[in-house]
Order: sequence, then structure tokens, then C-alpha cells
Amino acid sequence: MPVVPRRKTVLGAGLLCVALILVVLFTTPTAFRSPTAVVVMALIGTAAVLLQLRLRNENDAHEKQPLRPPLGLNVLGIVLALAALFPSALHVGPRAVQAMVLGAVCSFALSSAFILHSFRKHSTKPE
Repeated sequence: MPVVPRRKTVLGAGLLCVALILVVLFTTPTAFRSPTAVVVMALIGTAAVLLQLRLRNENDAHEKQPLRPPLGLNVLGIVLALAALFPSALHVGPRAVQAMVLGAVCSFALSSAFILHSFRKHSTKPE
């Protein structure tokens, strides 16, 4: 196993851990009840999975079809997250904002689950 691709993965994971640590350290406990904090934490987790996907595709450049993220779910999550971050511009109430946040987090979670499942499926192939 080459050393360089593993180094990229470890550095990327370390940077994402630092991002999560900074969010947790410099945020008050009451702020975690806001929709913005929930969306930010979900986006950091999704970024971790997408970074791992990109690094894995770089390492497996010899494959005919690289793994791809589910674009529709990611776009839906981004649209719902942006709508939840700017509720006054859309004139929506707090319950609708909570529903948009839940939809964004669920779409990011499903997208990440599909990607991680495809990692397992492709890693069990006999060589």
C-alpha cells in the first residue's frame, strides 16, 4: 500500500476532526438547539464522507467506473439547508424551519449511507 494516499486520508480526517472540535469548543450549549448548528454538523459529516470518496477514487484510478455520490440527495440537502438558514426571506415559521433542517440532515445522512455502502460493496470484490 502506498504511503502517500494513506497520508492524504489521515490528514483529511484530522482536518475534519479539528473542524468539529472548533465548532464544539466555540459554541455555547444553547446554540446547539438552533437549526443552523444542526445543519453545520451534518455538513461537516457529509464533507468527511465526500472527501473520503474523492481520495478513494484517486487511489483507484484504474477502475472503469469510479464511485459517485448521489447528486440528487446532495442537491436536495443543500437546498433545504439554505432554505432553513434564511427563513425570514422565505416567510416560513419555526415549525417549517425545523422540518427543512430535518429534511436536510436526512438527505445528507442517506447520501452518506449510500456512499459508505458502496465502499463496502466495492471493497469485497475479489481481485
